[in-house]
Amino acid sequence: MTQNLRTLLLVASATALIAACAEQNDAVATTAPAGGGDPALQETLTEPAPEGELALNVETLAEGLVNPWSIAFLPDGTMLVTERAGRVRIVRDGALVDAPVAGTPEAYVDGQAGYFDVLPHPDFEENNVLFLAYAAGSENENALRIARGVFDGASFNDVEVIYEAKPLKRAGYHYGGRLVWGPDDKLYFSVGEGSRYKELAQDMSTSFGAVIRLNEDGSVPEGNPDFGEGSLPELYSKGHRNPQGFIYDAERDIFWAHEHGPRGGDEINIIEPGNNYGWPLASYGIDYNGAKITPFTEYEGTTQPVKYWTPSIGPSGLAVYRGDMFEEWDGDLLVGSMALRALHRVIMDGDEPVGEERYLLDERIREVRVGPDGAIYVTTEDRGGEPVGQVLRVTPQ
Repeated sequence: MTQNLRTLLLVASATALIAACAEQNDAVATTAPAGGGDPALQETLTEPAPEGELALNVETLAEGLVNPWSIAFLPDGTMLVTERAGRVRIVRDGALVDAPVAGTPEAYVDGQAGYFDVLPHPDFEENNVLFLAYAAGSENENALRIARGVFDGASFNDVEVIYEAKPLKRAGYHYGGRLVWGPDDKLYFSVGEGSRYKELAQDMSTSFGAVIRLNEDGSVPEGNPDFGEGSLPELYSKGHRNPQGFIYDAERDIFWAHEHGPRGGDEINIIEPGNNYGWPLASYGIDYNGAKITPFTEYEGTTQPVKYWTPSIGPSGLAVYRGDMFEEWDGDLLVGSMALRALHRVIMDGDEPVGEERYLLDERIREVRVGPDGAIYVTTEDRGGEPVGQVLRVTPQ
């Protein structure tokens, strides 16, 4: 971050005021209307996506889950599903196993806190290693943690915490928590800015509002970008709000991420080393109470999104479709929507979005993956945590 950028931020963000206002914002956020609030308050509206025309078959693979947050496919056909309530579940031979995976680390579960992503090591067939992202600690002192361990088919063993976001924070909001294995055999993951700590997305001595790049053992690899004096060596990008979609697109050689805006301003970004994505200096959204967070939608030295939504769709889960089952969708991005309760197909031309459609209306989508068979797998959830979550397999009719 340049000295000018740092100075402007420190002048503009009275930290005590932000912390005081955050209490109000957290309360207001729970009652804001679906879709990111009243469009009349917004200044940078985007066109809503039309309903898609392709007829779909939807098969229920598992149900009775509590906020199923992430899906991982293992080489033997087993599917792992994390529940935000602090469990990893197994779907094997097309059925949900009654017992959760044993030996997983204790999570801090409250609000948006709990278990997040689970990621198999690329050499899982040889080493059985899994990575798990989760919230840990207490209401007054908690953080995103990344752990690795060995999965024996029923339990998680030799568990080791390899990273903890810093500093510790209060309350259970905005963790990020998406894990990606990069083409350079490094582990990448997103860290949210903690909601009430938005100014720390521009503080390079913290991991808040960042994408982190590590070796698989948690050590810092060579080649990470330098964010200036006092910056953390594990930083890969900064200036994010709450990135809950993050993937590597091998055919394009692109890291895609999406993140929640406040009231409007959800984004899709191309993640590149050393880039600053602007939050909270620039945003296409406003605060939950209708006030401006910033007067800027663009800010010098920061990177613009390739797409944004205003009002918000509440993006969740992210996949790039590669396969023959949905032949016309090849290369398109798939994004879940919690606020608008739909699966969004973002139609791509190269690395540019050129259109959009909505499917699976009336389902609050939390996770989206493309399976080894070319089908699309999604999880649905109840916002209040009722045990009605599902894993769905989606194919064309």
